[in-house]
Amino acid sequence: MSEDVNWDEVRSLAARVEAGEALVLTPDVRELLLRTAREVAIPEADAQAAIQDVTTATALLREERGRIRSSSMRMMTARSEVRRLRQTGDTEGARKVMEDLLAVEVVPLYRELAEIALEDMD
Repeated sequence: MSEDVNWDEVRSLAARVEAGEALVLTPDVRELLLRTAREVAIPEADAQAAIQDVTTATALLREERGRIRSSSMRMMTARSEVRRLRQTGDTEGARKVMEDLLAVEVVPLYRELAEIALEDMD
């Protein structure tokens, strides 16, 4: 999964929309929103319904960007905590941090990264 994910385009689009640019639902934008929805675990039916209208598509874009941002921040925080705990010799505490992350994470890429981190602790 991780090699297929590139969120630069959706981040750029979200930044332009947040800056006041109107979202234009071209076929490429619709495909971007649908692909990103799959990558951040938004149900296909919800994404399909959202891309039918500019208002709901804009909300979908914001939700996608929010999931990417939140998941990224959770992962960075967890990795930092894991590093700190491992440096003090608390491998079990480090493992618990990643297990707790997995308990709440929905974005497949970040779940995969957390699972890999857990495997590396073995």
